[in-house]
Amino acid sequence: MTDSIQQRKSEHITISLNENVMGENISTGFESLAFIHNALPEIDFADISIETSFLGHACRTPFLISSMTGGTAFAETINRNLAEAAEERGWVMALGSTRALLDKDAHHASFEVRKYAPNVPIITNLGAVQLNYEFGNDECRKIIEMTDADMLVLHLNSIQEVIQPNGNTNFAGLLGKIEQLCAVLDVPVGIKEVGWGIDGETARKLCDAGVAFIDVAGAGGTSWSQVEKFRSADPVKVEAAEAFSEWGIPTVESIRSVRESIDEQPIIASGGLRTGLDAAKAIALGADMAGFGRALLKEATESAEDVLRVLETRELELKMAMFGIGVSSIEALKQTPRLVVRN
Repeated sequence: MTDSIQQRKSEHITISLNENVMGENISTGFESLAFIHNALPEIDFADISIETSFLGHACRTPFLISSMTGGTAFAETINRNLAEAAEERGWVMALGSTRALLDKDAHHASFEVRKYAPNVPIITNLGAVQLNYEFGNDECRKIIEMTDADMLVLHLNSIQEVIQPNGNTNFAGLLGKIEQLCAVLDVPVGIKEVGWGIDGETARKLCDAGVAFIDVAGAGGTSWSQVEKFRSADPVKVEAAEAFSEWGIPTVESIRSVRESIDEQPIIASGGLRTGLDAAKAIALGADMAGFGRALLKEATESAEDVLRVLETRELELKMAMFGIGVSSIEALKQTPRLVVRN
């Protein structure tokens, strides 16, 4: 089976939009948490601020558009709509894997979103495993320059690579290469999973190596072994993918584990977040930012206005949760004792 980057990215979009690619019998864990309602919040809703900061960048919201796509003509439309909405609402914008930028036949314009989002942080993205293949320090500098990005995130997707046709499965010795990259790049380097979560021990090793932030991308949302199952013509891999439909660390569990293990580095909560209430729970649990990915994809295929409606809704839900527990700032939300486990 041929597997060009452009073909793969196009199929990923189509499958994510049209197939059931959620992990089965595994949830994010947010339904197990609840806020204790404060009937007398003693604050003015109009005074609630969701402004925050992320690695030195002042941000109007604690929200991030998670890495999704790039490298195809259709992805240019999607990323433009996302970027325009991110700029208007002040969301951080993360790009899909930019490996395709060094493919001369790929659709480079799909990654060139800075012109649509001149004032928000942009995070460019590369599979960490590529450090064991054709990518080194110079290639990483090049994709940062080509995307005019403020940060680089390296994604970890070991299970996906096994099922993916012609996947890159040599993950040996990556920690040392990540450490070397962190030492030489002029922008912060983060690590994100793609939907199976990161545990605290792994996060601690990565941060000790110089990683500036962790995006947990826990289980409970899109399962990329399920996405690749729909692409595979290999019956052995299709059946094996089914066995991993319940694999991963639920997002809530991952946030807890990572926050207990690292001190200063910011945590991005992503992986199956659906509402601003989920985001509020994630922040109260220990996250600094909340990321939404596939939950924005359908609207991103339509228009920036459709994306804006979703972003505004998530922001309102976050503010309502804050009002409901009587906190008026993100810092106060982080310190609330009103997040409890449901009985």
